[in-house]
Amino acid sequence: MKITTTYKVKIKHYNHIFKATIRIYRKAVDFLIEVCLANWNEIIEIPFATARQSYVEKLIHRTKGNPSPVYDFDKNFYKMPTYLRRAAISDAIGKVSSYKSNLAGWEAEVPSERGSAPAYPRAGFSFPTLYKNDMYKLPGKYKAKIKVYTRNTWDFITVDLRKSDIDYIENHCSNRKKLSPTLRKRGKEWFLDFPFEENVKLDKKDILSQRIVAVDLGVNSAATVSVMQADGTVLGRHFFKLPKEYDSLKHSVGRIKKAQQHGSHKTPILWAKAKGINNDIAVKTATFIMDIAAAYKVTSIVFEHLDIGGKKRGSKKQKLQLWKARYVQSMIADKAHRLGLHVSTINAWNTSRLAFDGSGRVLRGREDDLGSYSVCRFANGKVYNCDLSASYNIGARYFIREILKSLPVKERLALEAKVPQTARRSTCTLSTLINLYGELYSM
Repeated sequence: MKITTTYKVKIKHYNHIFKATIRIYRKAVDFLIEVCLANWNEIIEIPFATARQSYVEKLIHRTKGNPSPVYDFDKNFYKMPTYLRRAAISDAIGKVSSYKSNLAGWEAEVPSERGSAPAYPRAGFSFPTLYKNDMYKLPGKYKAKIKVYTRNTWDFITVDLRKSDIDYIENHCSNRKKLSPTLRKRGKEWFLDFPFEENVKLDKKDILSQRIVAVDLGVNSAATVSVMQADGTVLGRHFFKLPKEYDSLKHSVGRIKKAQQHGSHKTPILWAKAKGINNDIAVKTATFIMDIAAAYKVTSIVFEHLDIGGKKRGSKKQKLQLWKARYVQSMIADKAHRLGLHVSTINAWNTSRLAFDGSGRVLRGREDDLGSYSVCRFANGKVYNCDLSASYNIGARYFIREILKSLPVKERLALEAKVPQTARRSTCTLSTLINLYGELYSM
C-alpha cells in the first residue's frame, strides 16, 4: 500500500513577494481550463496522465518543432517556467475531469430530484507545485531557493525555512521518498508543503485468526474500546474519558454563547480557543486507541460509518457540530496504515439500540428511569454500559461481514439459513457472531 503524507515548512520573513506568482499561476490555470474544455473529447481518449499533459502543451506552447500552436499561451504568460506551466496544465486537467464527472452524474439523475448543476471549473485557490531544480533548490539545510515572479521577471530568491520544521522532517521522514513541494498560503504566512511517499505492507492474517479493536466514539465520552476475536471472545474493555478537557470545552462554548447573546457575533479568539481544545481531545483520543491496538497486537481497527454531515438538529446540535469523529478516524487511519494495520467501518444502524446479548431493543435516557444516557436497560432487565454494548456489536458486525465474504457461495447461503440475522447486517449483534461461529465450527 502506498501512503502519502504532507508536512508544512514555514517560510520566514517573506509575505507579499509571492502574491504575483500565485496570481499569474491562477490566471494560467483558468486559461488552460478553457483549453481543456474545448478539447476534452480528444484529451479523454488519451490513457496516461503524462501523455495528456504533453497533448495540451502542444496546443498552447510554441517550440521549434511546434511553431504554430492552436492557442497563444506564451503571449499571455511570457517566459513562464516550463515546469510551472506543466503544473498548471495538470491542475487544469484535474479540475475539468472532476467537473465532467460531476456533470455526468448530475445529468443521470431524475430531473425532478436533482439539485443545481455542478459549478463551472475555476482555478479558485490553486497553489503551484515547485519541481526540483527548475522551480526550487536546497542550497543549505535551513534555506531554499524558489523561482518566483519578481521585478517583472522570473528569478530565484533565497528564503529561510523554520528550523523546527526541517528538524522534524529529518528525524521522522528520512526513510520516505520526498516529492516536489507546493507553495501555499495559510492566513498571512507562507509555507512549503512537502509530500512524502512510502510503501507499507498490510497484515494478511486469515479472518478467523484476527484480533481487532472495535471503537465506539461517543459525543459525551471520548471512546469506548473492545478488543475481540473472531469467535466473539472479548479480550479487553477500555474506557477513555477526558472530564477536564470536556469541561473546558463546555466552558469555552458557554462563553461564545454569552458573547453572542450580547451582540458579539464574531468572536474569533473564543472560537480559536474552543477549536484548540476540541483538536486536543481528538489527538488524545486517537493516541489512546493506537496505544490499545499496539498493546494487544491487533490486525484491524473498526469504527462505525458515521454520516454526520448536513444541518444538525435537536438539543445536542452544538456537541454534534464540534464532534471530531472523522478527524479521529483520519488520524488513526494514517497511523494504523504505517504500522501495517487495517482500518474498517461497519453499518452504524442500531449498534447502540440493540443489546449485544440478542435480547432486542434497549431502553435508555428518557425511555427509562436510569437517570443517565450512558447506561441502558436490556429487555431481560440487565443494566449495562450502552457504549460498551455498542462496541461489542461493532466488532461483531465486522467479523460477520468478513467471515461470510471469505466463504464460497454455497457455504455462505447455508450459514445464512441457519443464522438468519446475518442476512441483515443492521440487526447483527455479538450474539449473532457467536451463533455464526458455532455453526461454522460444526460445519
